[in-house]
Amino acid sequence: MLSTPAPTWVRWWFRAAAIYGTLALLASLAAPGAATLPGLAFTLTALAFQIVFWLIGGDPVRYRPMMLVGVAEKLAFGVPALILAAGSTTAIFGVVDLILGTGFLLAWFATRRG
Repeated sequence: MLSTPAPTWVRWWFRAAAIYGTLALLASLAAPGAATLPGLAFTLTALAFQIVFWLIGGDPVRYRPMMLVGVAEKLAFGVPALILAAGSTTAIFGVVDLILGTGFLLAWFATRRG
């Protein structure tokens, strides 16, 4: 099948998500509790995903299947953050992740192969 070029916003959405995520995660390393093994493991795993988002932004049509993995990653943090940390700063980051995940899903639909 022929693929159509991805809309420009898709590239920007994934690249912006990667930049935001990297900055937020690096800042979280200064937070209390970040030096624990679970905190460090979470942060480093999430940082690896920022590389994935950057790659998707570089060629959204090629990496379209990974967009759904990105949606799952955003849900994996966003939903528990809202449920377990309602009313805290963590919940705000959860909402941001859910917004980014929604954009990832919209990007997946926007890059359908023609």
